[in-house]
Amino acid sequence: MNNGWNFWIDRGGTFTDVVGRMPDGTLVTHKLLSDNPRQYPDAAVQGIRDLLKLTPGQPIPLDQIDTVKMGTTVATNALLERQGEPTLFVTTAGFADVLRIGYQTRPDLFALDINLPEMLYTDVLEIDERVNADGEILVELDEQAARQGLQQARINGFNSVAIVLLHGYRHTDHESRLADIARELGFEQISVSHEVSALMKIVPRGDTTVVDAYLSPILRRYVAQVDEQLRHEQHSPRLMFMQSNGGLTDAYAFQGKDALLSGPAGGVVGMVRTAANADLDKLIGFDMGGTSTDVSHYAGEFERAYETEVAGIRVRSPMMDINTVAAGGGSILHFDGSRLRVGPDSAGADPGPTCYGNNGPLAITDCNVVLGKLRPEFFPSVFGADGKQPLNFEATTTAFQALAKRVSAETGTSHTETSVAQGFLDVAADNMANAIKKISIERGHDVSDYALVCFGGAGGQHACMVADRLGIENIYVHPHAGVLSALGIGLADIGNIRDRAVEQELSAETLKELEPQWEELEHNGNEYLLNEGVEPSARELRRRVSLRYRGSDTALTIPSGTFDQILTEFEAQHSARFGFISPQTTIILESIQLEAIGVAEPLSFIETPDDSTDPILGTFPTTMAGTTADTPFIDRQRVVPDTPIAGPAVLVEPNATTVIEPNWEGRITANGDLVIQRVSPHTPRSAVGTDVNPVQLEIFNNLFMNVAEQMGVVLENTAVSVNIKERLDFSCAIFDPTGELIANAPHLPIHLGSMSEAIKSVIANNPDMSPGDAYVLNAPYNGGTHLPDITVVKPIFDETTQERIFYVAARGHHSDIGGIVPGSAPADSTTIDQEGLVLDNVLLVQDDRFLEEEIRNILTGGPWPARNPDQNIADLKAQVAACERGATELKRVIAHYGLDVVHAYMSHVMENAEESVRRVIAALTDCEFVGEMDDGHQIAVSIQVNLEERSAVIDFSGTSGQHPGNFNAPKAVCRSAVLYVFRCMVNDAIPLNAGCLIPLDIRIPDPSLISPHPPAAVIAGNVETSQLLVDTLFGALGVVAGSQGTLNNFIWGTDEHQYYETICGGAGATPTSDGASAVHTHMTNTRLTDPEILEWRHPVRVEHFKVRHNSGGQGARRGGDGVVRRLRFLEPMTVNVLSSRRKIAPFGAHGGEDGLVGINRLLKADGSSEELPGSTRVEVHIGDCFEIETPGGGGFGAFEQAK
Repeated sequence: MNNGWNFWIDRGGTFTDVVGRMPDGTLVTHKLLSDNPRQYPDAAVQGIRDLLKLTPGQPIPLDQIDTVKMGTTVATNALLERQGEPTLFVTTAGFADVLRIGYQTRPDLFALDINLPEMLYTDVLEIDERVNADGEILVELDEQAARQGLQQARINGFNSVAIVLLHGYRHTDHESRLADIARELGFEQISVSHEVSALMKIVPRGDTTVVDAYLSPILRRYVAQVDEQLRHEQHSPRLMFMQSNGGLTDAYAFQGKDALLSGPAGGVVGMVRTAANADLDKLIGFDMGGTSTDVSHYAGEFERAYETEVAGIRVRSPMMDINTVAAGGGSILHFDGSRLRVGPDSAGADPGPTCYGNNGPLAITDCNVVLGKLRPEFFPSVFGADGKQPLNFEATTTAFQALAKRVSAETGTSHTETSVAQGFLDVAADNMANAIKKISIERGHDVSDYALVCFGGAGGQHACMVADRLGIENIYVHPHAGVLSALGIGLADIGNIRDRAVEQELSAETLKELEPQWEELEHNGNEYLLNEGVEPSARELRRRVSLRYRGSDTALTIPSGTFDQILTEFEAQHSARFGFISPQTTIILESIQLEAIGVAEPLSFIETPDDSTDPILGTFPTTMAGTTADTPFIDRQRVVPDTPIAGPAVLVEPNATTVIEPNWEGRITANGDLVIQRVSPHTPRSAVGTDVNPVQLEIFNNLFMNVAEQMGVVLENTAVSVNIKERLDFSCAIFDPTGELIANAPHLPIHLGSMSEAIKSVIANNPDMSPGDAYVLNAPYNGGTHLPDITVVKPIFDETTQERIFYVAARGHHSDIGGIVPGSAPADSTTIDQEGLVLDNVLLVQDDRFLEEEIRNILTGGPWPARNPDQNIADLKAQVAACERGATELKRVIAHYGLDVVHAYMSHVMENAEESVRRVIAALTDCEFVGEMDDGHQIAVSIQVNLEERSAVIDFSGTSGQHPGNFNAPKAVCRSAVLYVFRCMVNDAIPLNAGCLIPLDIRIPDPSLISPHPPAAVIAGNVETSQLLVDTLFGALGVVAGSQGTLNNFIWGTDEHQYYETICGGAGATPTSDGASAVHTHMTNTRLTDPEILEWRHPVRVEHFKVRHNSGGQGARRGGDGVVRRLRFLEPMTVNVLSSRRKIAPFGAHGGEDGLVGINRLLKADGSSEELPGSTRVEVHIGDCFEIETPGGGGFGAFEQAK
């Protein structure tokens, strides 16, 4: 038994929670605002002072404190606000921009002002050195030049350095030598990539190393600041911090990369440890705080994510697998004229929601105040200017009354303050339920027999509403649910996780060879635990291995063991997660991992029951589920165990409020836990009418989108090809009974408007479809775009009437579909058959049976058959699985709302999108533009606006006739471009669906470049002409300068190796923003394979990949810069390039200058070089290099206007 106090602290974004364990084992808790500079300098230290009941100025009696264990958001906040330590990024020459370019994707598909995350490093030092993927030294490390560069950085004031060399994760000598030089020169923080994250992929490893160098000094200063107040000559308590992986570590061993989920990880540990005492082992964590909600899944062991994106930075370090949704008590409420929306912005702690009395905006907490669920007399009085005022009920009510009037007036439906508040809560509950689906249902877990473990200050207010949406019937609320993250920090093990890259084929022999490495890791783990003061009896060492199939990027981490045990477990997990196994495919052992654990003592608490008898605090009106009723408010600590508490009821306790909704019943168990169970079955059929309602409009928008996103997750997980699984070249969507687009997950813009043409083709050509059927097509003249984009379409039937009620579809880019060159993208094709096999309304699934033999016969037939039919079939099965998921989820929605309501809201969401586009048109004037191609062809457009009807004619008369080569774009591509452009013009988060096109009359000359006739070739039309279509439309509208205007399609291969990439460039500037550099624009957003993976898999070497500085056009706002990418070939290959803007420059707008054109260049091994045209096919030999300089974006506004 400890002799002193123990303090466990979670410093969150809004509140700091403190749990104190007194010397006798009694727990006391305290909650205070994280930032309250008018009252105290540091919330954690103040919390300790408050629980010890110290007066201002009285010193902390340190001899009475044993340990202080903390979780903190200090690192996360520094990252979000970009307030870390100035850091020098040291990397291999040619790769200064490797983290800036990243995977070249943009975060928001439809934003014309592309906001890329700000880089964390301040400066870059390129080092002359190069090691290949096998460890062969190609360029020796130039230590003298490196020393000079690092010395200059020290003179310039840098104390923090991140060292990240290509292939340095495994071949560590050069990194280690640079770290030694940095130490000699006096750098205080030296983060080295093979120590920080010893795994392949330079982009996330580099980001992780930089984040560690950037944040560790900030953490050290914070630790020192806390430690200073807890340190005395005679006695200082042990100070420990919670890491993102769920383990505690000594304060001075706390690193930046391990601090980003410090507090939330405590919540997961607290959930698991406390629920175990209640004999619960299948849990959904629901941690709702002031700013956001963290959800987690537990079914026997902690789940960790090994690559996470935090504040735009890719972090490759073990973290608790937590999905965060921007819906917390402080999430701000919005009404846009049609829909009620919640977040993502938050009112924070200051000013906080309206009810905090600091003139803040209406937020989720205000909804619960106006509905009567939160009452000022039962809530801490910590608000207002002096920090002592109660919740301000009057201000909240007044604000909601005004909002209800506005909603009523603008939607023509009647609303009161309570109906609007309930509506916002419904929207928030749906958002939170969707987040839980992502970590459970989407991974194959049925959550109906799970317990929803609810914690965080706001969790209990919404638990019943969220559980109902997931079919969960048990809710568990610990007595300290309001401070469970702090409690979990106290209950956590000490932990340390170390990885080591292996990258070898899995075999019994490989496992045997690894034994010395395991022994070294275990020695290091024991040393760590010894230094942490862990007794040998409390130590545990856990071995894990990360495995993936050859050719895949997706590794699974499983417990180590014998070869047979590992194989069995890998196949079981792969099947559960991805729906398939590939026994014939080699398994790669990517890395080994050792977790060293100092097992925490099982802590017993003494709960002090309140000896008062009557728990009823009063009866007050509340509104729940649309009904106002007198509701008992009950003091949870006074409830006699096992007394049923029937909903509606509100349980009040010091740090949380729990709402028991109607049809739910709570009971306090003997040890003080609260268990809430559904007592009458949840009526699945909702009472929503078919008339449009601003609450349901937002809910259905999100529902339809969530279904399409779930389809995308299934497709990404179950696909086999790199194109779909890793480059994410796919799209999933749902359609109404006529084939009109309802919701398209934000995957690839080029697929958006064109998929509905495929559905309509299936409808027209197959009058007698049956349940269990699915069709496949890629025919460009019958709903397709180009041949590699293959669409699977599944009709969904009403189970009673057998009528078709909607369609789901999944489109994916297959890496090869036959034709005259590997990759099916010939630069010189003139007819469609040279580009591959045409699938025109082929029955793929009949009566739920996949017709494998039939489709294989098609794929292997013809003069130029598919080169890898097994992969095509595996990807088609993945597309079918995605459609199945869409059908299942839509049927679930219909079961809940009824088909009439779902069909009504399919129309309402289209009307909402239509109205949004009409508002855009109302601000337009007639305009026109001609976009030119490098070969003299052109696209002409005139937009004629009818302001009275708020409609427009988009007329492409004047566009060139059919192209003799392969730049022809089928009509579906033209529709897609128009849809994308007008969705961008809306500049708001509306769903993209067919409603956007209703006000637009699109007129396309036929035949023409954008309406070709068979057998014209089309491969470049989808990827190149589509970009010109978009630029031409934006040229007419005048809102953005020309972007790079090409995908720079780079396809190379042999019969054994095939690889296809599209390369980013510069974005056009807008009136308000410079164009972004080195990013994909407009019709594509596919990812680029990491340089280390590319070199590991293929006989090529990335010589350099960098921003092409000053390639963007000058202007009041500059165009974005393109990139320079040079690849050296180590085997003979065939290279095909399909590119544009090699002669005609991306245009400047409103006086801005043009961007630079792109260049394709062959650099031969003999030293000669030649520039090649935009479309080119060339045979390369060993040692030849191909270099592509991509175009910059146009500038906006005359340069003199620049300030």
